[in-house]
Parts: sequence; structure tokens; C-alpha cells
Amino acid sequence: MSKTIPRVLIVDDEPDILELLELALSRMGLYVESASGVQQAMMLLESGKFDLCLTDMRMGDGDGMAVLRFISERNLDVPVAVITAHGNLENAVAALKAGAFDYLSKPVALDQLRTVVGAALRLPDVQGSNRKNGADLLGTSPAMLQVRELIGRVARSQAPVHISGESGSGKELAARMIVSLSARGEQPFVPVNCGAIPENLMESEFFGYRKGAFTGADKDKEGYFQAAHQGTLLLDEVADLPMAMQVKLLRVIQEKRVRRVGATEEEVVDVRILSSTHHDLAKRVQEGKFRQDLYYRLNVISLTMPSLREMRDDVPRIAQQILERLRGASKARFSKGALHVLSQYDFPGNVRELENVIERAVALCSEDLIQPEDLQLAPAEASANSSRADSGGKYPLADYLDRIEREVILEALAKTHFNRTAAAKILGVTFRALRYRMDRLSISEPDEQDEA
Repeated sequence: MSKTIPRVLIVDDEPDILELLELALSRMGLYVESASGVQQAMMLLESGKFDLCLTDMRMGDGDGMAVLRFISERNLDVPVAVITAHGNLENAVAALKAGAFDYLSKPVALDQLRTVVGAALRLPDVQGSNRKNGADLLGTSPAMLQVRELIGRVARSQAPVHISGESGSGKELAARMIVSLSARGEQPFVPVNCGAIPENLMESEFFGYRKGAFTGADKDKEGYFQAAHQGTLLLDEVADLPMAMQVKLLRVIQEKRVRRVGATEEEVVDVRILSSTHHDLAKRVQEGKFRQDLYYRLNVISLTMPSLREMRDDVPRIAQQILERLRGASKARFSKGALHVLSQYDFPGNVRELENVIERAVALCSEDLIQPEDLQLAPAEASANSSRADSGGKYPLADYLDRIEREVILEALAKTHFNRTAAAKILGVTFRALRYRMDRLSISEPDEQDEA
């Protein structure tokens, strides 16, 4: 079967830019069609199938967001890359939040154009993504179903994703799933524990160094960014980054270039950034411990991993699958009493703690039957947590109210396509009050998108 030539739609109202992009993409062996405005682009999208759309943000008859919304509302499987004015990162972030695959800044650099186009054309098709989506995240609770659905969507973008959640809730697993479903699935994935690197070594570890840059630098060494080139870098426990490193990291994310310690020239790096932490990053910003501008750059898309307390009905199934993986040649199985105890326990360490409990129980049980006492879970704690579960998850009151508030705000934002001014009117609060609540609940949008 012959391979079809990918088709690219370019949308721009400046003839010289259209001509330049047409020439560059044609030389890449692509079939190119051009539109001089939003309306013509919509007509072409209605009548033909495209593998990629490159659109300018500002045009005479509309903007690139209108093209992006048109594609999204009709469920067209077309990744969109927007072209923004140089330095206008606010528009780029707004587009990424709205579902754009990536962005390019004017004047468009040909090497970056080739990188973005190549990545977009390597995207797995939607059907393939759906088949793979969520294969490694266990549970069928509404919270977990929402996480898996979001992972499937953000995987088809280059947007930075910030993954929050308690320790042991599967943040790195979620990051790996995003990568496996993305166009970078076959490229390097480099997870970095930001809290485990001594502060005086951070710059050389992240950006690399040249031979002779300092005592002991007897050869050139690449850093995490170079190791993750064309792939994905996970900044785990990003809240632990010191302020000095936050400044340098922000510049690398914006410029997509790094300078090794001891080097005079910068290197271009093509890296997608994922980040995670069990801390409340918005609270860290309010406390002055984390830069707000870096927070907005990392938190373009927010993904919250549910705790096991929010998935009690899933615990027996998750426990069974973990047991099948850990028991090896053993025929160990759970008694009904053991499964009941597991489902009532809060698991402050989440899935990681559950795995440790089951591994210990397999070693302690007799006649391959795991009894409640083999789990070695504190009865008092289990009893207290049982009463909390019986209350319908309404205690502690502060956590319950936060969950309700978050759901209501997300519903209003969804109705208004994340226009916070309109959402505030629906909720009957001031814009300032809504922004504060979103920051407190880690539902974040950059200020500049308010009137987008």
C-alpha cells in the first residue's frame, strides 16, 4: 500500500509569509494548501482532510483561536500549531490551553518549523490513542475515568502539563502514559527528582558542562535537557526547586535553548516539559516560594491524580491486580475479610502503600489465604476511616467543601470555554474572588487569557 503524502493547511493574511511557509513545507515533501483568512480556512477544513493546520493568531477577519475552535467543535482530527508575535507568550499559552498542539513565534525559524511539523505528523491516530488510553492506570471511579480521558487529550499536544496529587498516587505513571500516547512516545523520557539534586550542582545537572568548566570537569557532559532532546522531561517534585534555578528554568522553557556551564554558545533543545509535586504549588506561589511566571508556564494544563480515599469502590479490584503481579509462583488470594479491611483503610501512601501492604501480606499469609491480620493495618485507624467513609466522604469538612467548590468552578469554566470573566458572572462572584479560588484549588489560568 503506497504511503499518502501528508496535507498541511496554512492560514495567514500576509502573502509573503504564506509563500515562505509554502516553500519550506513543500521542500519537506508535504502537500500544502493556503488560506488567506479564517473564513477561507473553515471552507477548506469542511471540504478536505488535513494532517496539520498552521494558523496565524491575528488576521483581518478573525484570529487563530476561531480556527482552533472550529476544528475542536467539529471533532476534526487535525493538530493545530499557532503562529504568534515574537515574545507574545500569553497568546501561545491561551492557544495551548484551548487545545493547540504547539506554537511558533515570528519570525518563524525553519528548524523549529520542521520540528513542530515532524512531531505533529508523528501523532498516533485518535483510534489508536483510545485503544491504549488508561491501560496502566487502575480503577473505574469517576475521578480515575476523568484522569484517563484528560491524559488521552493532552497526549496529542506539546503543552506543558502539571500533575498534582498525594505521594504514591501515580503521578509519574500518569506522565509515562502521556508520553506513550504522544508523538514523542519513541523518544527519550527523562524523569528528574528536583528535590534530590544538591543546589550547587543543579545548573550542571540540568544543562550540562564543558570540559574544564570547574575542578573535576575532565570531559564534556550533557545535562537532563540534552538527554531529553526530542523527548520529554519530567520535573518531579518541582516545588523543591530553589529560586535561582527557577529563573534559569523559566528562560530555557521560553527560549528553548540551554547554555552548558563553561560554554559561550547556546544549544537548541526540543523538549516537552511535564512537572509534578505533592505540594500545593499555587499556595507556594502565594507564599513567595515559587515564581508565579514559572507556575503559569508549567501549569498550562493541570491534571490531578485522585487518592485511594476517593476510589474506595475500586480498591478490591486494584488490590487484586497488584496481587496477581506480586505473588509470582504463589497462589495467594484474598479472603473477603481482607478485601473489606483494605476497602475501609485510608491509605495515606496511596497505591504505593497498598503495594507494600500486599507484598508483606503475601509473605506472611498461611495456606495462600490472606487474612485481615496478615495486612497488619492498624484497627483503630481503619475504624476511624470507616466512619469517615460511612459519612459519604463529608469529613473533614474543609476537604469536602473544597471538592464541591472545585466541581462548581470547573463546570462554570467549561460552560464559558475557560473565560474567567464570564465564569465569574455565572458564579455570582467578582473576577478577583474567582482568581483567588482558582489559585487556592490549583485550577489555574494565566491572567492574560481573561478576555480571550
